[in-house]
Amino acid sequence: MERQLAELAIGLRRLGHEVTVIARTCALPADAGVVFHRVRGPGRPFLIAYPWFLIAGSIAVRRWRRGIVQATGAVVVNRADAIAVHCCHQVYPVVASRPTRLFRWYGAVVGVLKRVSERLSFRANSSATFVCVSNGVAADMRAHYPAAASRIVTIHNGVDTAAFAPGVRAREAGALRARLGIADDRLVALFIGGDWGHKGLRWVIESLAQAPAWDLLVVGRGHAQPYRELADAAGVGASVHWLGVMHDIQTAFELADAFVLPSIYETFSLATFEAAASGLPILATPVNGVRELIEDGENGFLIDTDSTVIAERLRTLADDSELRRRLGQAARASALRFSWQEMVARHHELYERLAAATSTRA
Repeated sequence: MERQLAELAIGLRRLGHEVTVIARTCALPADAGVVFHRVRGPGRPFLIAYPWFLIAGSIAVRRWRRGIVQATGAVVVNRADAIAVHCCHQVYPVVASRPTRLFRWYGAVVGVLKRVSERLSFRANSSATFVCVSNGVAADMRAHYPAAASRIVTIHNGVDTAAFAPGVRAREAGALRARLGIADDRLVALFIGGDWGHKGLRWVIESLAQAPAWDLLVVGRGHAQPYRELADAAGVGASVHWLGVMHDIQTAFELADAFVLPSIYETFSLATFEAAASGLPILATPVNGVRELIEDGENGFLIDTDSTVIAERLRTLADDSELRRRLGQAARASALRFSWQEMVARHHELYERLAAATSTRA
């Protein structure tokens, strides 16, 4: 989400807009030409950081607001002209990051706070335009906020189709394969994400026992110990490689032969779009965003949260290199429709309409 917002701010500035960002942190180039006002405060835990920013951020917006104001979800109590909806929390499933009573309790409380604050904020902004990152999120919003249905639009997130492209990290990928000790004749599946219970890492690991030609790269932050034990119990511990958080994620895409994400819920799934742009066959559940990218059998496979189904698709890909090539090329072609330039252009059009409407009312 932060990456999308940074690209939006930079892109709007290049189109001639004066852009001000009010946030706790802001990773923008020094020459971006964007005014940044920092809201000082804690980044975590959420139960402290969120109420703090709700108050401090609202004060900052009141002080520095000008022109069209866009908020990212229910983060301030001020009136906003547009609200970016990266997630409708009324439907977002709460999955504890660790299977302990404390983490389950904490996740439940956070879920209640997000749902209540979202409902209050969205209903208070009765004239705002809600900008959803996928058609699925827009449908969730219309279902839970029917009074705002006419003001709900979809502007898809974008992907950097130049940075994520086949061949951009070939040398680095070769070095990574050697460092991990993956033999040249092995195929590599890639899983990316946090919230591993939510995103279905268990089913991917279990599928390896039924798809012996594959190794698995796990990229992202999570509680690894139970998953390591699961891999060992399934007899595939040596085939799973834990890479943690990677800043050069293109190298992982370059090394992989397929991308696997059996998630139970997504809003857009940027990693899936980056994998498609990198020319990888996609194996993903038909969640929000994925449904707008993947046509089953054309540029990837729609799968279930079932290790047997995942293994069957992995075996199909292992047996047919031409199919892997064809699906990867088609996935790349599909991802090209979701560029950062298109995302910025759609926002530019929206702000022009909102500005014109504001001038008319004035």
